[in-house]
Parts: sequence; C-alpha cells; structure tokens
Amino acid sequence: MAAFTVYPAIDMRGGKCVRLLQGDYNKETVYGDSPVAMAEQFAAQGAEWIHMVDLDGAKEGRRVNDRFVIEAARLGVNVQVGGGIRTEEDIVHYLENGVARVILGSTAIADPPFVKKMLQTYGRRIVIGIDARDGFVATEGWLATSNVKAEELGRMLAEAGAETFIFTDIATDGTLSGPNIAAAVRLAEATGKEVIASGGVSSLDDLRALCQYAGQGIGGAIVGKALYTNQFTLAEALKAVSER
Repeated sequence: MAAFTVYPAIDMRGGKCVRLLQGDYNKETVYGDSPVAMAEQFAAQGAEWIHMVDLDGAKEGRRVNDRFVIEAARLGVNVQVGGGIRTEEDIVHYLENGVARVILGSTAIADPPFVKKMLQTYGRRIVIGIDARDGFVATEGWLATSNVKAEELGRMLAEAGAETFIFTDIATDGTLSGPNIAAAVRLAEATGKEVIASGGVSSLDDLRALCQYAGQGIGGAIVGKALYTNQFTLAEALKAVSER
C-alpha cells in the first residue's frame, strides 16, 4: 500500500504560530507564542514530518524566521520549510542545519532556470510548492496570480527532476471546507509524481478520503487550522491514516 504522511503545519509570523485565512495577512489568528514548542508538541504526538512556513519570509522575499525552523529540526523530526527561499545560499543554510527538505514556490514562476538547477543539484531535498487560484499558479505569498496552469508548471518541473509537489488550493486554505482532492489528483496524474495536498482539511474523513488516492500519487496532507481549532488531534489523524 502506498505511503501517506500527515504533515502538521506551523506557519510563522513575527516569531509566533499563526494561521491566515486564504493567505490573507489581514485575516490572521495567533495560536501560539513559540513555533518550537508547537513542533515539540507535534513530535510528542508521533509526527514524522513537520511542515513549516515563514510567512514573513514569503512576503519579504528573504529568510526571517529561520532560527525557529532550525531549532525544530534539532528535535529529531523531519522538517520541510517554505517561505522566503530565493537563493542557493538560503537552501544550503537550511539543509546544512538539519532541515530535511526545502520548498520552492514563487521562484518556480519567477526564475525557472534557477529552480531547475536546484533540482539537479539537491534532488529530492527540493520540494515544489504549487499554490493555485482557479487552476492558475499564485505567487509572492499569494499576492499575485500568474497565467500559468498548475498542471503545466508541474509537468515542466517534473521533467526537470522534481519528485514531490505540494499543492494548495487557495480557495480552501484555512477555511476548513474540505480539500480540493480532484485538483490534487489532476496534478499527480499530470506529473506522475508525488503530490502532498494542502488546504481545507477539516475532519478525519477528509484525511481518509485523501488516503484513498495514495495509489494515484497523493502522498500526504498538510493539516493546519483543524489541529489548532481542535477538530481532531495529530495523534487521531495519524491513527486514522494508519487504519485505512
């Protein structure tokens, strides 16, 4: 049976754990003062991976909250990070400090040759984040929408060596309205690679539904707001996924 991983999410802004509604910086809820303490809680509940996003970095185009990411990586859990990663120096900074994978998002549209070079250099340690609004790729912390279709970008980068994609449907992110499974599956089919679904997971049933597509390339789900608003615990999520 194909593996399916639950990725608890820690979004960082101003050194705190926050959630944004549909990526809107004006619709922020603070859920904790310490990203590292939150990572410790997730690790204690059995997380194998933690997904961390530097929201300040995504907006400013440079690393801002990196020290929390590196501290979390020292807890003995796999960490993947996105937000504000624009240069090879940024990538090396994280990988040399114990972070397992680095997510490239906006740069995939802004600078495809750079992303292709990073895929060739660092292989599976580079994950491509594709955030889509109405099927088109959004960039710059979701502040802009391109004219490139998610599947087109995915195919191009799969040919360049990408093995893992994170797909976020902005319309569902932070809304607890259920993930856009069909769009995630389309990306997996278009690329022939692993896709991690992000956005909208609100219940254990959402996770069970995504699990059913593990054989079609859906390798996991990123879960944020549902954990912070106590829809279910990470331990319950991991159990639900293991029982399928």
